[in-house]
Amino acid sequence: MSKAVKDDQDRCRLYLITPPVFEREVFAEDLRAALDGGDVACLQLRLKDVEDDVVRRAAEALLPLAQERDVAFLINDRPDLAAEMGADGCHVGQEDTPYDEARKILGPDHIVGVTAHASRHLAMQAAEAGADYVAFGAFFHTDTKQAKGNADPEILEWWSELFEIPCVAIGGITVDNCPALVTAGADFLSVVAGVWNYPDGPGGAVRDFNAAIAQAIGERS
Repeated sequence: MSKAVKDDQDRCRLYLITPPVFEREVFAEDLRAALDGGDVACLQLRLKDVEDDVVRRAAEALLPLAQERDVAFLINDRPDLAAEMGADGCHVGQEDTPYDEARKILGPDHIVGVTAHASRHLAMQAAEAGADYVAFGAFFHTDTKQAKGNADPEILEWWSELFEIPCVAIGGITVDNCPALVTAGADFLSVVAGVWNYPDGPGGAVRDFNAAIAQAIGERS
């Protein structure tokens, strides 16, 4: 999940986040379908306010499915569990484990991404500290989590023009509204409901997202 990945492919890529609640066996099938649908860069396991063993069991079920497809597997807010489970890294919010602590736990060879909301200052602060990516949002209305602020696509333009560290767009992203974020400079689109609740299923969502991304950047499938 580096800038080089995006440059090599000359395209924005999908960064999937798990639903906040799911049955492991059922969701494993949904994940397989999603990954069969087309290019996916990353899967973040995001389970809030659950016992550690729930996160462990979910990671045991999903991590192999992601890694066998060369999809980076991250765990939200828990660098300790990410290290324990053999994940590729973690994502931390502004109210979660501090970046420096997460990096100390995971070391230099793992991914640590940081939420910046709609703040240029927080994004630059994370980049200077060594974050592998910064996440901006929410760009659109989302029921998945309580957004801390609303972001404008202009922040993606600003970031992509000045910084090499990748930026992730998050918040209410759908097949229909994602082109504006792609053309603004998002390196990754972070999607939850837009994939798992898609009318044509997760595989259809990934297929259609990739088609929308390709069209937005002038690619021809």
